[in-house]
Parts: sequence; C-alpha cells; structure tokens
Amino acid sequence: MRTLVAYASKYGATEGIAQRIGTVLQDKGLEVEVRRCEDLDDVSGYDAYIVGSATYEFNWRKAARRFVRRNVDELAAHPVWLFSSGPVGTEQVDKNGQDVLKAAEPKQFSTYADLLHPRGMQVFRGAFDHEKLRGSDRLFAWMPAIRDILPQGDFREWPVIESWAASIADELQPVR
Repeated sequence: MRTLVAYASKYGATEGIAQRIGTVLQDKGLEVEVRRCEDLDDVSGYDAYIVGSATYEFNWRKAARRFVRRNVDELAAHPVWLFSSGPVGTEQVDKNGQDVLKAAEPKQFSTYADLLHPRGMQVFRGAFDHEKLRGSDRLFAWMPAIRDILPQGDFREWPVIESWAASIADELQPVR
C-alpha cells in the first residue's frame, strides 16, 4: 500500500509529526513517502493520503491549502486522513470549558470533510520555541502577553500520534 504523508510546517513541529507518522506506517509494512506540500507536483500513484499542517489563527498554512485545492480529485478518490498541529501547553480545557484540541480545529477540517470525506481528522499538540521565531513573528515573541498565551516547550504527545498512525496502518493493511 503506497501512502503519501504530505505536510506544511513553519518551524518544524508539524514536520516532526509527519515524519513520526511515516515511521509508524513504514514499521507496519506500508510503503511511505513523507514530503512537504510545496514540493509535490504530481500526487497520482498513491493508494492513500495523510495530509497535515500547522495551524495559525484557525487556518492551515497556505501550502497545505493549495495542495488540497490542486489535488482534490485525486485525494477524494482514495482513503485520506487529515491532521493539524497547533495548540501548545498541557491544559485539557480552555478558559471557556471547551476541549483545547477540539477548539483548535482548523477551519479547513469542516470544508475538507465535505470535499474529501476523510476517514479521520486529528488535532495534535505542537511545539513552540520563542528563540526560533523569525521575521514578523519575532515581534510577537517579546510581548509578555504572547509569552503567557503561548508557553514555550515541546507539547507533542508522541504516544497519541503513534497510536493514531498505527490505527491508519491497521485500516490500510490488506485483508489476509
């Protein structure tokens, strides 16, 4: 089963998640390619697709959105899963009592649900390092309020990511 894990990452946390998903799928016997969305022109020839992006202000990165738009027919014709990374910190619920991961779903999840009919959509916690910020993002890093809202650290929950990837691999395994 030839599977593509396509991702859009700004500072590397989402790339790390995509790589880990690819490793789990490969360890389960699937043929896997892990590639950046912006590096992909032709995505035909795969049996399944996993597409993920970092989320900023409730939106996937442009490269991921463009990737889906360009390849919507191919993606919709095969099994597809979507993931997002973004929330940092360890809180389970936000100040309004909502589940943090549910509240962090990108707008694209609802749009792509109708277009692609994904078999699963998952939000994962991300990582944030104030020192890695560049460009206009660096301006925000020095604001005390931003440092309070965006705690620094790697909050990716590897067992959760690996379990999700393993469930995909199990679903893609041929019946014996």
